[in-house]
Amino acid sequence: MPLRLKETLPVIEKLKKENIFAMTEERAEHQDIRQLKIAVLNLMPDKESTELQLLRLLSNSPLQIEVTFIRLVTHQYKNTPASYLLNNYQPFYRIEGKYFDGLIITGAPVEKLEYEDVDYWGELTSIFEWSRLHVTSTLYLCWAAQAGLYYHYGVSKFELDKKLSGIFRHTVRDPSNELLRGIDKNFFAPHSRYTGISREDIDKNSKLTVAADSEETGAYIIVDDDGNVFVNGHPEYDLYRLSEEYIRDTDKGLLPDVPKNYFPDDDPDKEPQSCWLSTSNLLFTNWLNYFVYQITPYEF
Repeated sequence: MPLRLKETLPVIEKLKKENIFAMTEERAEHQDIRQLKIAVLNLMPDKESTELQLLRLLSNSPLQIEVTFIRLVTHQYKNTPASYLLNNYQPFYRIEGKYFDGLIITGAPVEKLEYEDVDYWGELTSIFEWSRLHVTSTLYLCWAAQAGLYYHYGVSKFELDKKLSGIFRHTVRDPSNELLRGIDKNFFAPHSRYTGISREDIDKNSKLTVAADSEETGAYIIVDDDGNVFVNGHPEYDLYRLSEEYIRDTDKGLLPDVPKNYFPDDDPDKEPQSCWLSTSNLLFTNWLNYFVYQITPYEF
């Protein structure tokens, strides 16, 4: 089923080329159907790339989805033209009186900062708090997962010895959780981060359940009793994202390690191989179905 998007969003044409059905607002108005309303707070620097990654995954649901992209007003965006944000993103104050079926909050390249030192931390925590009453389920990704766990449950983070980058093996720990329905007991997922989270803090909180983890990367999928999902990684990453990051960091002179289990023979000159895309698709579909659609009221 189609995604309902603003006509001005540039990724619409790219989605069409990939044979993904993206419906404009004008056409959607002529259909008598209750769309799921999904808000996305996109904190990643490359807005269009992240939009495309997320919209691909949301498009695999049989449900019609209306997507609203949110921007912060307390943060100065350095990598995105103001006109792009004005045309395609709503400031939070314009939507805070509304209700949404689901909310996705992405990662952000601010991991090495203390949470309170992030320039938009105050506005972000307002959104965290707002989501309790205005959103059926929130899906937090990577840094947002760490920040959400810290704000809501006091789960601490710690800096890793070096950047964790690559594709890692994970194990389902809570096979009864509907979020993992249809996912193999052992599966792969991408990571790209400088920090980890305290497993001890998670395990001692009775409201949190580790649904999947990894010996190498720690707790991966954490679910709370309110139906919110914290994914301590990047399931949305497409085939080439880790390659692009590796080239970027190399060009900056950061001397990054080659992403693990990503390039054949660990050779960056070879085409990367995917082993996580189907799992990511199923993860997002399960979230939309079991954590949003099956729970959210028909009328707000």
